[in-house]
Amino acid sequence: MVKRNGFAQWGAIVLGLVPTLALAQDVNGADTAWMMTATALVLFMTIPGLSLFYAGLVRTRNVLSVLMQCFAITCVASLIWLFLGYSLAFSEGNGFIGGLSNLLFADIQENSVIGTIPESVFALYQMTFAIITPALICGSFAERVRFGAVMLFSILWLILVYVPITHWVWASDGWLFKMGLLDFAGGTVVHITAGVGSLVCALVLGSRTGFGKTAMPPHNLTMTVTGAGMLWVGWFGFNGGSALAANSNAGMAMLVTHISAAAGAAAWMLMEKIKFGKPSVLGIVTGMVAGLGTITPASGSVGPGGALIIGLLAGILCFLATHTIKQKFKIDDSLDVFPVHGVGGILGTFLAGIFTSSALGIFSGQGYAEGVTMSSQVLVQITGIVATLIYTAVLTYVVLKIVDAITGFRVTVEEETTGLDIVLHDERGYDL
Repeated sequence: MVKRNGFAQWGAIVLGLVPTLALAQDVNGADTAWMMTATALVLFMTIPGLSLFYAGLVRTRNVLSVLMQCFAITCVASLIWLFLGYSLAFSEGNGFIGGLSNLLFADIQENSVIGTIPESVFALYQMTFAIITPALICGSFAERVRFGAVMLFSILWLILVYVPITHWVWASDGWLFKMGLLDFAGGTVVHITAGVGSLVCALVLGSRTGFGKTAMPPHNLTMTVTGAGMLWVGWFGFNGGSALAANSNAGMAMLVTHISAAAGAAAWMLMEKIKFGKPSVLGIVTGMVAGLGTITPASGSVGPGGALIIGLLAGILCFLATHTIKQKFKIDDSLDVFPVHGVGGILGTFLAGIFTSSALGIFSGQGYAEGVTMSSQVLVQITGIVATLIYTAVLTYVVLKIVDAITGFRVTVEEETTGLDIVLHDERGYDL
């Protein structure tokens, strides 16, 4: 087991290591059972968690379109991961992309083992990450895009953006992994990519008709809160499962995840009380998601005190970013993907380099590797953030232009006014 920053860094065990065959008895039953549970929890985050969270935030005439997008992406992303995504992300390659040796899971046999779990479980666990990341982006262009365009975009974006960055960060030969980037569960891989991709989508595709002039309130906050609760529970699998074992690292990751979520929600409520005089239901669940997304990259390396500060900062800064994006810059990132996930991912990845320090008293994390200082680790974190941000922005723009040229991305104004449920799916979410 490779040691990094004073603790058993899960990425050094498996993420990106070329899968090797081992005897069946090398599998640890407890680790395997936990990882099977964590895999189900992460899938639960997308369907039904994220699906319901997003669907409640749109208007009545578009509720089915959002549910359909999340469900269909679950199917399509799973197949892309099977065909070539897993191989390009985790097979031996170079610093920027993996190889093609594991197309269609060619090398995954019943006795294939990674660490102490079957490779089949590991591949499926990583598949659930590949599912939720493009699904997050759906919130940025909700209520105004064609279903076929969303599917084609998700396929190309997954292959060209998500897979290479996964290799950079989590593969043993990835260039950011070799630099020592701390990203335990996806601050760069999931949240920055989804957040930056969403911002580019919102800028390129333009606002919804009437944005800034017509009120567009969520149609069903009860549905949104239900989905938010599912996300909170599922996130234990997202972060705790990233230890790839039922051990103390997983336990601490779950603890700091919960603390950060609670702190993020509380901070967002306080900000709303100060600014508007009343806290809102939408605010508390959004703050919770901000806390969860921000702790994700640091969840394997910080302690409870660090998680508290990270969560509080997430609630405050993501709140400010949300209102700045929509009110000052007039950008219709419909469901606030960039200010919550993008800003949260950037903040959490940066702070992971600070709160990993074992010299911060009650806020101590696991400590740096030998020869690593706070300044050098923070520099690595900034490098990872900037590289992920630039690459994602450029490639997302390219993918958008390709898809728009092939299928056309936006629906017409008339179709948007009618609603995507009827126009694209010939169904209604509510027919009472």
